[in-house]
Amino acid sequence: MTAVPADSSPAPSPVTVLGADDARRIALRAQGLLGAPDRRAGVRGVLRHLGAVQLDTISVLARSHELVPYARLGAVGRPAIEAAYWGHGTSFEYWSHAACILPVEEWPLFAFRRRRYRDRGHLWGHQVSPETYRHVLDKLRAEGPLTSTELGGAKKTAEWWDWSDTKIAVERALAFGDVVCTERRSWKRVYALAEQAVPDALFGQDRSGEECVRTLVSQAGAALGVATRADLLDYHRLRAEELDPVLADSGLVPVEVAGWGPDGTAAPAWADPAALAAPPRGRHRTTLLSPFDSLIWDRPRTERIFGMTHRLEAYTPRHKRVHGYFAMPLLTGGRLVGRVDPAREGRTLVARQVSLDSVRHVEALATALREAAAWVGCDGVRVEALHDERLRPALEKLLAD
Repeated sequence: MTAVPADSSPAPSPVTVLGADDARRIALRAQGLLGAPDRRAGVRGVLRHLGAVQLDTISVLARSHELVPYARLGAVGRPAIEAAYWGHGTSFEYWSHAACILPVEEWPLFAFRRRRYRDRGHLWGHQVSPETYRHVLDKLRAEGPLTSTELGGAKKTAEWWDWSDTKIAVERALAFGDVVCTERRSWKRVYALAEQAVPDALFGQDRSGEECVRTLVSQAGAALGVATRADLLDYHRLRAEELDPVLADSGLVPVEVAGWGPDGTAAPAWADPAALAAPPRGRHRTTLLSPFDSLIWDRPRTERIFGMTHRLEAYTPRHKRVHGYFAMPLLTGGRLVGRVDPAREGRTLVARQVSLDSVRHVEALATALREAAAWVGCDGVRVEALHDERLRPALEKLLAD
């Protein structure tokens, strides 16, 4: 296991010491990847438990927000995933770990961030006139939910980054909490006045910053199972001055985890009490993971728990890529054992580049590829570059069966 530096801040005396394997299994169970999936709760249940599902524009096998419930529930219908996320007022988009979809119940918990953006007075350096801002709100009030194009245009030019004043204004309103996105049309955000789209019981709540952060830390701890202070900071991208005052009374308990410190030593961490109440047992999921999956979106944590150094290479020049454009780690037996860079050509799933840690994982790889192909409507799999060509006969035989 790759060790990373322990958190330098002092921690209370641990209630227990966990082995690295125990911590890994606790993390997998907490993320819904160990044990029987809760199919009755479905996609909404996955979202409520994780607390945040990251959004991204890249779509090769599928978009990342689709891959997250797929990894946990299996081949749930893709239209059902979209319906569970958008259009029913059960979730909203906001800045959490990154741009994420969040359960609508978390609307009050991000009041501290909305206030911070409002106090700052601008959005990522963009300025907009008060008149344009008021015009956007007035148009939404008069006409109901609209896309930025329907509001008056998303961009000044064809360049993706060259936002129009209207787009700057509505994104600013989203950050401030005057506007909310609870729906998408053809991947375009649909903006609505928050006072009209967020349920009254949630919209009317006015929580202190400490209360917001304390609840988010507790939720992140439950979603992670066991976590260092740095892990908890990263989950919703909190600031140290926000987290530190509430960590001790967040409901999480201090532990130590063997192997998480420098040179394999124990490191202080925090655990969800429910995660310690029963040993993590059950069936491990075999699946391909989005690089934006919350099990692995924190790269230092991924290295610490799984010993895998994984980076998204989509924005790396082609000649410098090691594992491929959108390499997806292969999870099986509770470990990350390889990578697949997928693509689709008609009704064929193409594994452009594949690597495995060991020949004993060939069957798991074939299982993951066949299941992914069926889920996205492909009836065949073609493997292109294979890191060890000696594996090809066995892999292709398994894929053909």
